[in-house]
Amino acid sequence: MKPALVLVAHGTRDPAGADTVEALADLVREWVPDVRVAYADVHQPDVTTVLRECDGPAVVVPAFLAAGYHVQIDIPEQIRAAGTPAVLTPHLGADLVPVARQRLLEAGWRPGQPVVLAASGSSDPHAREEVRAAARRLGTDRVGFVATSQPALDDVLTKDTAVASWFLAPGLFHRRAMDSGARVVAAPLGVHPAIARLIVLRYTSVRRQWGFTAPSQMSA
Repeated sequence: MKPALVLVAHGTRDPAGADTVEALADLVREWVPDVRVAYADVHQPDVTTVLRECDGPAVVVPAFLAAGYHVQIDIPEQIRAAGTPAVLTPHLGADLVPVARQRLLEAGWRPGQPVVLAASGSSDPHAREEVRAAARRLGTDRVGFVATSQPALDDVLTKDTAVASWFLAPGLFHRRAMDSGARVVAAPLGVHPAIARLIVLRYTSVRRQWGFTAPSQMSA
């Protein structure tokens, strides 16, 4: 029996955010039939609940763009609390920069226009550096955070700056980017085949590596 894939998103009170995650899960189901959706925060069900509902072992894929508190602390704790066999894969991260570039073009950005990458922010310096690395891959050295971290998005914007979005789904953080007053603000990464393929790659790589022969939780 193939393990279930538990896709973990941050969670939001915005119904459009949950709809985006569910639609992304539907894309993943084209390759992996048993896909369950869980949330690290704000929204239910949480990871512990979903893992306990699985009939066997599971691969937990964090749909996060940087490895902050939820990826490093919260999700592993929820996995341990479930008491069921599960493997935690790496998060998605900067491999999704091409999707951010596509969303920026769709929003009306043209080459030569300055860009700032808008992100949620984190208290973890390594997570913030991940965002800066993603910005460099996008072709800019400018990052603006909408929560927790500095510099704030409003402090790095000029009237000609386009905003690239480093958010997976609609919600409070993307609304803050939309409210920044920039003429061009990209949509969240959203539902995209490249994201679904990366989620499947995380799943298949870990499934082959571990084989699910151990009786308790494992992490990769």
